[in-house]
Amino acid sequence: MWWAVLIWIVIYGVFLLFVPFYKKSHIKPAGVYAAFVLAFAVEMFGVPFSMYALGWLFGIWLPEGVLWGHTLGQYIGLWGMYLGIVVSLLGIALVLVGWRKIHQEYWRMEAGEGKLVQTGIYRHIRHPQYIGFFLITFGMMLEWVTIPLLILYVLLLVLYYRLAKREEADMVKEFGEDYIEYKKRTKMFIPHLI
Repeated sequence: MWWAVLIWIVIYGVFLLFVPFYKKSHIKPAGVYAAFVLAFAVEMFGVPFSMYALGWLFGIWLPEGVLWGHTLGQYIGLWGMYLGIVVSLLGIALVLVGWRKIHQEYWRMEAGEGKLVQTGIYRHIRHPQYIGFFLITFGMMLEWVTIPLLILYVLLLVLYYRLAKREEADMVKEFGEDYIEYKKRTKMFIPHLI
């Protein structure tokens, strides 16, 4: 179903439009997200390469849900898919809400109006868009996990974490003590935890 591969890539790829690309450091994490979406779409709707590779490697047939296929299907049926959809929708909401707030308050800097964003979703977490990407991709894996997706997910987490740290260093240079105080009272990704 190559038409479904293309539709899936377009639908989930559109969220990259809500991430700035004004610095070179943004390209690698966005590329890993795009690779994750591509791998997911190809494995789910195209050719389940992981299943064939593992079957060939071990000379056995692997049941669905063992590093390919409907991840939680054998345990909770279609609820795995529903749970994945809910988690992905929460991630999509975080990407959009974070983008809107940043666009309204910080990106107006070119017009001389930009400021440190500390309200709305940014009152609770410093990087809602990145945690949104984490949730979108995790939701996909709740539906259909493969070895390439597991590898790409870990890489996605590492690259976006490093990007967040780099951006925070830039914010300290730009806003000084105000940003340092903001960091002390607001968690990076998960309110009250991390």
